[in-house]
Amino acid sequence: MMRESIVQKLTEIPRLSKQFWAVLISFVGSLGFLLFQGGKLALMLFVIMLVLSIYLLLGQWSGIKRTQGVRNLQNMEHSNMLEAGSTLGVSIQLQIPGFWPMPYIFVKDRLFHKNGSELVFEATMVPDWRRRGELEYRTPSLRRGFYSFGSTECVTEDIFGLFEHGGMLNLPHSFVVLPQTVPIREWHQFHQMMKGTNHHSTTTRAVRETTQINGVREYMYGDRLSRIHWNATAKTGTWKSKEFERESLPKSYLVLDRQRKTYKDTEQFELAVSIAASLFQYGSGRGLALGLVSTGSDDVYYEPRPGRNQLKAVQQHFIHVEADGTYSLKQVLREKAQTLVPGSFVALITPIHGDALLPIFSWLKQLQLNPCHLWICSEQDDKDKWLRQLHSLGVVGYAVGSLQELPVVLGGRNG
Repeated sequence: MMRESIVQKLTEIPRLSKQFWAVLISFVGSLGFLLFQGGKLALMLFVIMLVLSIYLLLGQWSGIKRTQGVRNLQNMEHSNMLEAGSTLGVSIQLQIPGFWPMPYIFVKDRLFHKNGSELVFEATMVPDWRRRGELEYRTPSLRRGFYSFGSTECVTEDIFGLFEHGGMLNLPHSFVVLPQTVPIREWHQFHQMMKGTNHHSTTTRAVRETTQINGVREYMYGDRLSRIHWNATAKTGTWKSKEFERESLPKSYLVLDRQRKTYKDTEQFELAVSIAASLFQYGSGRGLALGLVSTGSDDVYYEPRPGRNQLKAVQQHFIHVEADGTYSLKQVLREKAQTLVPGSFVALITPIHGDALLPIFSWLKQLQLNPCHLWICSEQDDKDKWLRQLHSLGVVGYAVGSLQELPVVLGGRNG
């Protein structure tokens, strides 16, 4: 045991570099030349090596290990949220204590995604005479998820480039990237289907409110004077409006297909998440009660409810959701069938189409549900053929190849 501990301690001793041995041998050689040969030349060589050795030795106390800094995120709001596809501007201000001259500082910054991927940013910075400097860089387009910055590595060298001196700077910061969304002006066939279910204008009911006050919300441009909540406005100092309860509408569910093998690439699943997030924003803006069924490695179910709290809860789920499911869409729906009230609107967001999906729609119709297919399609797919099949079954379908197509398709000009 004693022998093993000695060997372990010897292995823990840092190995000296070749540059160190070269400088040491040169210094000892110049000292020997002075002692045994003497003369002005030997003295001059020894003084040069002495000054050089002292300079290189002082590099150990260059101050790079005690570097201080501040990281600023340039286009980040106070909420620490970005939308997918956005880039982030980052600036790092450094202050290096000490007086040892530094020709430059090599900075390496790391940004980690929750799924384990890493983005590394490297740059060189020249500090000013007060040993301060600023580094700026911009990230590539960020995908949806949770991000956190790791330790920042700072490295410098002596003016001869012989020895490196480094330090680590901890500037913890985290932020989230929400799924990309697109504003939807109107979803015509959704309201027409609700109208058919309720036998009168659902579009009118979607905005009709009761006289029961449900709470207070932020003032929106165009609110009538009678809606302003004067007590809340006086207390907060900002304009507040009354929030009234709305008449009940048939429940509506969005079903996000998370089966791994149904998506051919990551971009296809990101489009599915963006469609779901955009529809929830549309529903929240119009007071519609939307629910969510999302089953993968976790089983997530949100009962249809209107309001901002529902939107925030669903957004948190969309930040981390992945196509990590093993259950088919049919298995997920059969498990949740008991929670779906007859007459409800069920929108399936999935790239599956054709014979694999027809039995599911027939089964949903038997349960007296109103199914809809938001089809994640590609340019090679025969869109018209599948949409005609859905129409023959009395099912509404939309072929969506990109997020920008969603408002056009839902607006009634396609699908």
